[in-house]
Amino acid sequence: MILAAAQTKPTRGDIEANLLDHYRLIELAVQNRVQLIAFPEMSITGYERENAQQLAFKKDDSRLDYLRQLAVENNIIIVAGAPIEIETKLFIGEFIITPDNSVAVYTKQFLHEGEDEFFQSSFDYNPMITIEDKKISFAICADIDNPLHSENACKKETDIYIASIFFTPNGIPNAYRDLQSYAQKHKMNVLMSNFAGESWGYPSAGQSAFWNNKGELIAQMNDSDSGLLLIENKNDNWISKIIKK
Repeated sequence: MILAAAQTKPTRGDIEANLLDHYRLIELAVQNRVQLIAFPEMSITGYERENAQQLAFKKDDSRLDYLRQLAVENNIIIVAGAPIEIETKLFIGEFIITPDNSVAVYTKQFLHEGEDEFFQSSFDYNPMITIEDKKISFAICADIDNPLHSENACKKETDIYIASIFFTPNGIPNAYRDLQSYAQKHKMNVLMSNFAGESWGYPSAGQSAFWNNKGELIAQMNDSDSGLLLIENKNDNWISKIIKK
């Protein structure tokens, strides 16, 4: 199994530029035989609140067409984030785009302070996927601040917990502490993807990382580069590779 966390520098509100960046990183992942690539929170738009409604996607959005094509043609699962409108309600969500040309939606369950002015939260959109008999669950940013989220993932027998986040330099130590704790306590492997560049006018901390199911930090990126953190499972041992873009 080979997984990748994409660490990106979003262009605020420029969906076309951000999608082009997604395409480049996906192609790089494909060259390295990656089976799943996960991008940060609201990766397609950059993190937004006030402008989220104007930038929102729908599940069958035609702007996802090329991502779907890449997933099908390259047998890769793509996890990319955006504000998502479902039945007139707006969510912080992500699309799980799979090689069978289907699209599932995960929505953020626990909102950060101030997000509830613009977004709804929901537990109704919480898909799991399986790769090589390993169950994979998803989280978005402030989800990881609430221990209930990882506990629920554990109850679903999650093997790999994938967190797409936007954390600043001030917040990243807490993210590391919590994700390491969840990995160790729940015996889950944890993959985390964060922005490296500025988003919503705030600096991002980068440092996308992976912990094994013993809570050991296997690899992390730095705080400034965009690129991929690759993780490969070989005989129950995880090895890593970082590719700067």
